[in-house]
Amino acid sequence: MAGINKVILVGNLGQKPEVKYASNGNAIANLSVATSESWTDKNTGQKQEKTEWHRVSLFGKLAEIAGQYLDKGSKVYVEGKLQTRKWQDKSGADRYTTEVVVSGFNGTLQMLDRRDGPGMGGAPQAGGQQAPNAPRAQAPVQDPITPVDNGFDDDIPF
Repeated sequence: MAGINKVILVGNLGQKPEVKYASNGNAIANLSVATSESWTDKNTGQKQEKTEWHRVSLFGKLAEIAGQYLDKGSKVYVEGKLQTRKWQDKSGADRYTTEVVVSGFNGTLQMLDRRDGPGMGGAPQAGGQQAPNAPRAQAPVQDPITPVDNGFDDDIPF
């Protein structure tokens, strides 16, 4: 039986994407995505927050688009697979890096900022460049309080 290796992240970039090109000309972009959660400590009543940082690698045209339109603070939806690779540091010691890899048909990157948000074509943000024709993210937004009209006007009988 085959397993499932799927990661979904919604977070903000910690820095502008780093884009490099392989010897065959394919683009590779590395992102640093922060996800945060917050809660109130039951003992002290103090609000607590924890941020987790995730390494994300993009390949091909998607990497080029990320490098062109994303900036520090951009909100993104990332869907990919978890992958661990082995490498050696300067002293020759084996090191391991686990990252989310977005490639092929199973990978997705959606820009969730509005068109005038960071890195999306509005006023330049912290050294970013204006991108007037930036693609808009297509993320459905629904107010959780507003009821959805699904064509039924009956009361629920239970």
